[in-house]
Amino acid sequence: MDSTAGPHNYSSANRSGVPSDGTEGVRGQCLLILDGRALDRECLASALVDHDLGMEIVAMASIGEWRVKKGSAPPLATILFNLGGRKVTDQGIADEISHISSEFKSVPVVILADTEELAQILSALECGARGYIPTSVGIDVCVEAINLATAGGIFVPASSVLSMRHLIDSGSRNTQPLTGMFTLRQAEVAQALRRGKANKIIAYELNLRESTVKVHIRNIMKKLKATNRTEVAYKVNDLLAEGTLAGE
Repeated sequence: MDSTAGPHNYSSANRSGVPSDGTEGVRGQCLLILDGRALDRECLASALVDHDLGMEIVAMASIGEWRVKKGSAPPLATILFNLGGRKVTDQGIADEISHISSEFKSVPVVILADTEELAQILSALECGARGYIPTSVGIDVCVEAINLATAGGIFVPASSVLSMRHLIDSGSRNTQPLTGMFTLRQAEVAQALRRGKANKIIAYELNLRESTVKVHIRNIMKKLKATNRTEVAYKVNDLLAEGTLAGE
């Protein structure tokens, strides 16, 4: 069976996968599910129908398939791009999200993915996505998130919002004494060096390339006139202590 066969239209009265006439969709529009895995996209489409999404659902393997076959489907209301286990930062994914968001400017693009990493969510939003749904949520939350995006809102997981707030709060406190000497990114790297973290860990946590981390470290060492990472850690500790005393 061809995994790209389609289009497959679903509605509350049409759960067999047979294309419908689109009259049941809200304002005659549809949700487009993009997923190269046939079974996953068909199961997701059926689940959304069972939970009364409120619009017709079309499931296709790619945006290219939609361009070819969109004449047999209602106009788009929202695009749900299912990444599965892939990440926004994987090769080509960010570009694909950006291209879809640019081509369909008036249609919100929502990402569905397995990961809940804050860096992935922020990357998706930077690429133009209007929402990010982790697969850890239930189908009811998924429906609400899609409806929110369709209405013009932006959905992100509550856990990520809380995590973002914590990072902002802690980051502003911890890096403030360093920002007089370093850029914000250099201050973050300096903090990580102070904690003894390896370059790979710093790169992962700050969503940077390891080569970029090395450049930041060289610049930090030059500004501090330090000869190694241990000396950087000592000098950063001194700067933070001075900043704390000054604040008091």
